[in-house]
Amino acid sequence: MPQNFVPFLKENARKDMIEELNARLADTIDLANAVKQAHWNLKGTGFIGVHELLDDVAEHLREGSDLMAERVVMMGGLAQGTSQTVATKSTLKAYPTDIIDLSEHVAQLVDRFNTYTVTLRKGIEAADEAGDEDTADLFTEVSRTAEKDAWFIGSNSAKAA
Repeated sequence: MPQNFVPFLKENARKDMIEELNARLADTIDLANAVKQAHWNLKGTGFIGVHELLDDVAEHLREGSDLMAERVVMMGGLAQGTSQTVATKSTLKAYPTDIIDLSEHVAQLVDRFNTYTVTLRKGIEAADEAGDEDTADLFTEVSRTAEKDAWFIGSNSAKAA
């Protein structure tokens, strides 16, 4: 079993945080894949700006997933980020693969970001209850970035409101 570098947490709290981190990891990877799906396929007025923005957003999500996965391992757990795990564990709706309209992609992404930030806030609450301030801070950092990215994405279309 991997070594636990977070010895101050009680065993049940540590296990709960590993579970919560892996759950949010699945959502984060799923959302990053949805962002790339939109990035590759969107067309319409303002294409290049949104196309480039989505590359930055995907990178932010990859950074967040890396933080989560590393925290899991620090706690003595195993990060669960395979595509098979993500497909079964993500709480996000499946992203449509048949749309190209920029405004539709924007609306779909904003909807998923809203769901994602709600689950991150629940993760913050769970970490607070477990006495794990570092995980709460990690989720807060990821949430703050996700909310800002959702705002940037949503500002590209009146339909996203």
